Amino acid sequence: MTSLPSILGGLDPTSDRAVFRQIADQLREAIDRGRFKEGEKLPSEAELVEHYRVSRMTVRNSFSILQGEGLVHAEHGKGVFVRPRPPVRRLASDRFARRHREQGKSAFIVEADAAGSHLQVDSLEVKEEKASQDISARLGSVRRVLARRRRYLLDGRPVEFATSYLPLDIARGTQIAEPNPGPGGIYARLEELGHQLDHFEEEIRARMPSPSEVKTLQLASGVPVIHLIRTAFDTAGRAVEVCDTAMAADAYVLSYQLPAT
Repeated sequence: MTSLPSILGGLDPTSDRAVFRQIADQLREAIDRGRFKEGEKLPSEAELVEHYRVSRMTVRNSFSILQGEGLVHAEHGKGVFVRPRPPVRRLASDRFARRHREQGKSAFIVEADAAGSHLQVDSLEVKEEKASQDISARLGSVRRVLARRRRYLLDGRPVEFATSYLPLDIARGTQIAEPNPGPGGIYARLEELGHQLDHFEEEIRARMPSPSEVKTLQLASGVPVIHLIRTAFDTAGRAVEVCDTAMAADAYVLSYQLPAT
């Protein structure tokens, strides 16, 4: 490692900014400038204590700030490491293109392939249940739905938990109700059933995760989730699926192409 004085500056004794925040500022800047790269271990507590002539608690408070910002993560007994940048680029204008379904690929498979990552799906549950008030309204006042819950992993890391809700008059007794809906996923099966997809509507917001989401996605402290609700419409204007998804915000870049006119 390059010597700390050449990477990190010194403290400003005349500043009214707390010492632990000054240290966090310098570490953050070094990360942003690439002086500490993705996956690289930061200087140890002992090294920073010696460099800045401060207490261990001061250094720990600095690390806590960076963890809260999602820039670093701590590994017990090993140290504090720079968190990797999001591996998945989610291109909204392309992910549901029909050509992918015709090739037998779901949207998530396409994104995993583009990221060069190994995809897994686990925690799969498929069952009929009563629709919540919100899901019922989005699907045209249906009372019961087929719910498909699944967790997605990239290279063994949980990155997304999604639940699809489909009207029973469409999904019951079809391959959509099977654990494996087949090549192209449920959208390919919907089109085979005569519900050719016309467009999708998405609502996206960022928020802090619930305790169950922290556990399911194995989120580090300070990492938010991207909460996305998507409704799929067929060419007759009927809502044929609602997908409620929580994504680890540090795993994704959401990319959009917008018309200029």
